Amino acid sequence: MATRIELLAERIESHFAGRLSRVESTCGELTYEVSADHLLQVTAELRDGSQFQFEQLIDLTGVDYLSYGQVEWSTQQSTGTGFSRGVTRTNQQAADSTSGRFAVIYHLLSVANNLRLRLRVRIADNDAPIVDSVVDVWASANWFEREAFDMFGIFFKNHPDLRRILTDYGFIGHPFRKDFPLIGNVEVRYDEAKGRVVYQPVSIEPRVLVPRVIRDDNRYDASLTQRPANS
Repeated sequence: MATRIELLAERIESHFAGRLSRVESTCGELTYEVSADHLLQVTAELRDGSQFQFEQLIDLTGVDYLSYGQVEWSTQQSTGTGFSRGVTRTNQQAADSTSGRFAVIYHLLSVANNLRLRLRVRIADNDAPIVDSVVDVWASANWFEREAFDMFGIFFKNHPDLRRILTDYGFIGHPFRKDFPLIGNVEVRYDEAKGRVVYQPVSIEPRVLVPRVIRDDNRYDASLTQRPANS
């Protein structure tokens, strides 16, 4: 017998043939990719269609695929210093221009059918990523889209109030982009002489951090730590 998720997938693929393509997901959540040209039409039909009824947008976020799939760490072996395992990025590998560096992810909920669905739209323009706003479809997208604009620099066309929401008014750059430095570009301090907060170049020295690694030794060898059954 087909599961509820499989039945939903059949309805989606029948109704949106040619407009949605299924994406394999490791988390087991039903995921489809939609082109930017079909975004508004598809989302409206997912909300209003009697067989879908995804009346809630519960989350929206951006994704930066710059250097996606590249090895960040080699942590199988330990070293004397511990810092040779980190990858220091020099030349960034640009995302495939046909699929786009950036994407927007939409997490939808149907309360009526107790089902969830995830949509992904890839943005082809890597220099000025822009996609239609879905505020008119789900009002909850307002602040979510502002956050994606602030953190990733993704523009949402026809958004009613596209301003930064987390960073300061004078902030430069977008912190969640993969090419944004971890230490930032500037830092702030209070200047007593001027009587206000001022910006200055960041004083922290950049360095490569290494994740903690459990070494392969007898303390973590299950065959050596298991006791005999009669002990």
